[in-house]
Amino acid sequence: MKVNKEMPILEILQKYPEANEVFISHGLGCAKCLAANYENLETVARVNEVDIELLLQELDNLIKNN
Repeated sequence: MKVNKEMPILEILQKYPEANEVFISHGLGCAKCLAANYENLETVARVNEVDIELLLQELDNLIKNN
């Protein structure tokens, strides 16, 4: 399954715990954030000024290689 920008952060972390590595590399503390329950990937990227396409690519690459 591919990660998409509409997925809630918590869902991504539950399905792919290793995704936290990518979040941390972009300065995102998603695993510890209470908003992870309801914010989706696109919102988190926009609010934190992270390139959503780059984030998606890195998450997909990580998932493929694990």
